Amino acid sequence: MDRDAYLEGAIRDVLSGDDATLDDRIGHAALLFAASGAMPEADRLITHWHALTERPVTALVPGAVQARAWAMLFEARGARPEWAAALTPLDLDAEERAHEDYLTRRVSDLDGLLGGSPIGEAVSHLGPSRPDRLREAVARGDLDAWAGIAARQGRPDVAVPAASRRLAPRLIAGADPLGLGGWTELCAGALVAALYERYPPETGSWREMIAGILRLRGGGTAPPAASLRTIGAAEARLGLRLPDDYREFLLTCDGLPADVVFPRLLGTAELRAEGGVVVIADPAVVLLTAAGEQWRTVEIDPALGTTVHPTFRALLERHLLLLAQSA
Repeated sequence: MDRDAYLEGAIRDVLSGDDATLDDRIGHAALLFAASGAMPEADRLITHWHALTERPVTALVPGAVQARAWAMLFEARGARPEWAAALTPLDLDAEERAHEDYLTRRVSDLDGLLGGSPIGEAVSHLGPSRPDRLREAVARGDLDAWAGIAARQGRPDVAVPAASRRLAPRLIAGADPLGLGGWTELCAGALVAALYERYPPETGSWREMIAGILRLRGGGTAPPAASLRTIGAAEARLGLRLPDDYREFLLTCDGLPADVVFPRLLGTAELRAEGGVVVIADPAVVLLTAAGEQWRTVEIDPALGTTVHPTFRALLERHLLLLAQSA
C-alpha cells in the first residue's frame, strides 16, 4: 500500500467527493486504523465525521463483512465505543460461521454486485469462480501471507481479516500487518482536518465563540468584559483607535487566558504600542498592525513561522478550528 497515495486520495475524497464517496472513504480509513492496532484513531475519525455530517454511522458500514469486522474487533477490544451504539448487535457465533463460509467460497466474477446486498450475494454464485489467495490466507490464520498480498493494493480489504474471530484479537493487540505504525495518527489527523475544512464549524457571536474555545480547552473562565470607558482610556494611551472587531472582543472579555499552544491575550490595561504595532499577547507573538486604514493581525510561531490574519476575529476562528480538530 502506497501510504502517500492513499492519504492524498483520501484527503481529495473528503474535501470534494459527494456524500457517498466521503462516507466510503471515512469508513475504509477507520477500519484500516482499527485493523492496524490504532482503534483510538478510528474512534476519533468516526466521532468527528458523525458530529460534522450528522449522518448515521451505518453509512460507514456498507456490507455484511464490514459489520462483522467491527463486531469482531469490538469483542476483541472488550468494549463498544460510543459511536457504535447505533450499529445492530450481531450474533458472533453465527457471524463466525458465516465468515468461515465466506472465506472458503470461491470468488465469483459477479462478487460485489448490487453493493453486497442479499440479491447481489445470490447472483454472485451464478458467475464463474476462482480461488482467492487473500481469503485463503485469512482462512488459514496466516496474517503475514495476507499482508504480503494486500500490501500491494491501493485500498487493502482489511475487513476480511478483521472479521475473522481468530485474527481480530491479534489486530487489536497491535499486530499491524501492513506496517503502518505511527502513520495512522498522521493520516487520522489529516482526515479530521479535511473534514473541518469541508464542514467549518459555526463560530456564532463573540460570546458563543469564546465559550466554545474555553469548552474545547477543557474549561476555565474568561475575564469580565471591558467597558467602553476603559477601551477609550487604552486608546488614548496608545494614541490610536483599535480595530472594530478587536474592540468587540474586549467588550466580550478583557483578554483571554493562555492554553498549551496559544498565548495569553492581554487586557486593555496591559496593551502597548511599539512603532505603530500593538502588542496584544504575552509573550509578544500576536500583534495588530495597520497598513493605512486596514488592520491585520500577525501571529508569530517559532516553529511554523508568521501568519497574517485579515482580522482579529479570523485569528480566534482559526484557534477554535484547531481546538475542534484536536478534540
